[in-house]
Amino acid sequence: MENNTSGQGKESEIPIEIKGWNWGAFIFSWIWGIGNNTYRAFWVFFPLVNIIMMIALGLKGNEWAWRHKKWESVEHFKQVQRKWTKAALIFLVVVLFLTLVMIFSVGAIFKDSEPYKISMSRIANSPEVINRIGSPYETGFVTGGIQTSGPDSSANLAYSIEGPNDEATVALRATMEMSEWSIECLIVNYKDSNDKTILVPCN
Repeated sequence: MENNTSGQGKESEIPIEIKGWNWGAFIFSWIWGIGNNTYRAFWVFFPLVNIIMMIALGLKGNEWAWRHKKWESVEHFKQVQRKWTKAALIFLVVVLFLTLVMIFSVGAIFKDSEPYKISMSRIANSPEVINRIGSPYETGFVTGGIQTSGPDSSANLAYSIEGPNDEATVALRATMEMSEWSIECLIVNYKDSNDKTILVPCN
């Protein structure tokens, strides 16, 4: 008959079968702690200690849960922890998906912005840039930010551009006054070299 010592605190003998990493404890920390009578998980609310405690929960969560709560059997314990693991993995997938959606949405907004469109027009009208990278060319993901303060705005953006001959990174700074954008800095830095084309000198 199985020797079930769960829920006996320090007196509990930890079955070898339950040892190992616990994704539910690592991801859900204090929520998992409440469900498994492991209240030390609330240390995640304290700065500096929180990261250490999350890792500790992943490493020692199974043992702590076995010591602090009475379980029907080892198999029952494993079944419950598998549910926590499944929930944690689903949560991670959802978070990753939403993060990617947000990133690409922001990138799409940047590509639809006036500073980006103006910079692309300047590049298209620059023989030096077109001769260097070749045509046709494509641009990559746009990073940076656009800040608005009252009627005025500013933008600091960067993106890659690639043609059949070469690749480059475009960096631009722009401001908007009286509803009109103006480029204050626009530089094309070519890949694997110190060469650059300054379309608008930085002030």
